[in-house]
Amino acid sequence: MADPSSYRPRPGEIPDSPGVYRFRDEHGRVIYVGKAKSLRQRLANYFQDLAGLHPRTRTMVTTAASVEWTVVTTEVEALQLEYSWIKEYDPRFNVKYRDDKSYPSLAVTLNEEFPRVQVMRGPKKKGVRYFGPYAHAWAIRETVDLLLRVFPVRTCSAGVFKRSAQIGRPCLLGYIGKCSAPCVGRVTAEEHRRLAEEFCDFMAGRTGTHLRRLEQEMHRAAEEMEYERAARLRDDIEALRRAMEKNAVVLADATDADLIAVAEDELEAAVQIFHVRGGRVRGQRGWVTDKVEEVTAAGLVEHALQQLYGEESGDAVPREVLVAALPEPAGPVTAWLAGRRGAAVDLRVPRRGDKRALMETVQRNAQQALALHKTRRASDLTTRSRALEEIAEALGLDSAPLRIECFDVSHFQGDDVVASMVVFEDGLARKSEYRRFQIKGFAGQDDVRSMHEVVSRRFRRYLQERQRTGEWGTGEEPGGLPAAGAEGTGAGEGPAPAERPAPAERPAGERDGGTGRERPPKFAYPPQLVVVDGGQPQVAAARRALDELGIDDVAVCGLAKRLEEVWLPGEDDPVVLPRTSEGLYLLQRVRDEAHRFAIRYQRGKRSRSLRAGPLDAVPGLGETRKQALIKHFGSVKRLRAATVDQICEVPGIGRKTAETVAAALAQAAPAAPAVNTATGEILEDQ
Repeated sequence: MADPSSYRPRPGEIPDSPGVYRFRDEHGRVIYVGKAKSLRQRLANYFQDLAGLHPRTRTMVTTAASVEWTVVTTEVEALQLEYSWIKEYDPRFNVKYRDDKSYPSLAVTLNEEFPRVQVMRGPKKKGVRYFGPYAHAWAIRETVDLLLRVFPVRTCSAGVFKRSAQIGRPCLLGYIGKCSAPCVGRVTAEEHRRLAEEFCDFMAGRTGTHLRRLEQEMHRAAEEMEYERAARLRDDIEALRRAMEKNAVVLADATDADLIAVAEDELEAAVQIFHVRGGRVRGQRGWVTDKVEEVTAAGLVEHALQQLYGEESGDAVPREVLVAALPEPAGPVTAWLAGRRGAAVDLRVPRRGDKRALMETVQRNAQQALALHKTRRASDLTTRSRALEEIAEALGLDSAPLRIECFDVSHFQGDDVVASMVVFEDGLARKSEYRRFQIKGFAGQDDVRSMHEVVSRRFRRYLQERQRTGEWGTGEEPGGLPAAGAEGTGAGEGPAPAERPAPAERPAGERDGGTGRERPPKFAYPPQLVVVDGGQPQVAAARRALDELGIDDVAVCGLAKRLEEVWLPGEDDPVVLPRTSEGLYLLQRVRDEAHRFAIRYQRGKRSRSLRAGPLDAVPGLGETRKQALIKHFGSVKRLRAATVDQICEVPGIGRKTAETVAAALAQAAPAAPAVNTATGEILEDQ
């Protein structure tokens, strides 16, 4: 525990101007980001008598080891910079909303030649029009099924679309009239895009125009005695009205607004958002957060606005944003929202009428969401704390291991040997800091040697970062430490549920945006406990790796799968935790997560090697030019038969590259033809 007076800035050193400040811990990690109209007045509040501070604020300032700030011109700039840094550093003492579930949206991919309507989750993509989010995916599919009668937009995947174009037959939706079948040329790209834009207009609330147009066409068809067409138009109108009924009118027509309400107690807070477009509730979502900092209802609303609109622009930010409590002050937030929208935004608390009644409904939803969340996570924080305390007691540690790292080795019959490192902080997975390794020191299968190599590489990087930043303290370096930068590892994996690859290790010396200070790489943070998947041999290998590097302040244990025994270095008998122990359950979760991560990496490497084709061996030929070659010739078989001059006709392919491609394909023996095992059909080489 640090004394805040040890890093308190000198009097007069802090400027009396707007800015953003960051508290860092002893390892350089940012643990809190805040903004202030006056940096001098705000920071002075943190360095008063500890007894007068809020308990959460007191914990933060005693965890921190330094404070730094960046001066900006206006409070709006401070708001923007605060949001950027909270997103980048993920500080542990800032309020961070987490979705209590993943909300799907209805997406129209206007960035494609033939736009597609689909259910989409995750981060928003440029050029895609979104509607929602919705509470359930089935609600989107029901709505889309009704609207496809009138707006037969493509809903198929790229693979189905390409296949239908190749065989000249549309899919089932094309035959039953729920797709205009652009894949076979029934409509042009321009006509199909017009259908997609009309679909978007209807979903955006501009329904009256389409209904009136269809009614006029229905009456005209009846007058011309085209009764079948009139009946079909009548059914289309009924389908549109049923789709509209799914979203009842709650406000006056043409009202676009988001309503945000907050329910809170001493420990947690829930936020509910209703998205109203064209006077109808088009979507709903909610977040729950632990109140890890001292924050009011107005502060929670401000954090929610940052989370909701930080990545949005244009019409995604509505004209009206109705909140339960106004941020203090409200002017900078309003100006920030207007900047995101590109037009004026009305941020206010509704006082009467339909909008106040709807806000009360949103407030009730927030209260119910908080109650449901507490029911689901009853004693969750207490359980995690008890688990960490049980582990500390069982392993004889001085304090609870707040950061645990677990290592596992995976291979396929001795080939593609890889390893994983997963990180748990405060009993929760921190997936942004997962890392994966390829075993480089030897060939073949040897789990013990692999474990020694991986642990050595991980902690060698840690020592290199300490050496680079001058944190040795005594000026003495452990023996055998190579020059910084001599060690390499694999890449990491990003957060679930997307399961996308995370950035590789950050290069030494990368600068921190806005300050010029070097950002500490992820390997700069040491754990209190290292867990290995295995028994005595693996534990001894990990302990030996740490001893060789001179690290004696990190505990090591192993968890064997057979009897779930906990092994300690140098002990002949394992530590047996009760089957009902929360500590054992946490160790099992850590071990299983490391195993899952390693298996996923190993299988990915193996599948990529199996999918490798003859073009992968051509030096300097990237994925874009490979796809251009396949698209131009249709298959590798036709490309192999092409001459150098014909290959040069492909855009982006020069003569030297064409000669290299031709030579590589001539040397590579043609693979055996692929066979569809279900039909016996011989598939052409792709």
